[in-house]
Amino acid sequence: MYATRVLRQAAAHAERTPLIRFIGKRHIPEHVDHTPQPHPASPTGALPAGSGQNGGNSHASFSSYRDHAQQHGPLRKTIGATSGIGAQSASHLGPVEPPKGVYFDRNQLPARFRRTPLTAAEIEAVETGGAALFG
Repeated sequence: MYATRVLRQAAAHAERTPLIRFIGKRHIPEHVDHTPQPHPASPTGALPAGSGQNGGNSHASFSSYRDHAQQHGPLRKTIGATSGIGAQSASHLGPVEPPKGVYFDRNQLPARFRRTPLTAAEIEAVETGGAALFG
């Protein structure tokens, strides 16, 4: 019990030496080119169209970006409009019935494909970690 405490204190006071060694002094490059470059493995060897203007952004402002952005559906102001998302209630879309051969729940499958219920012996084996099988 006390050996762990002693080892932790010894480790805290020991000087740590890294296992990796670098050759030469550190130096910061004088000039780093941040202009977009095509990937060396690119099949065309060229950047996508329009990537050079606006710093790689094809929108002049955030509001113009948001008008065209999609995250779980369009972000435009079409919700609740006369057409688009939310224009009709769900009851107008028709019943939700699976096509023939498709099932929403495992219990709707034919009996041969359903899960077999666990027996009391199997439940006991799981709960005891298998110890009930040997004794």
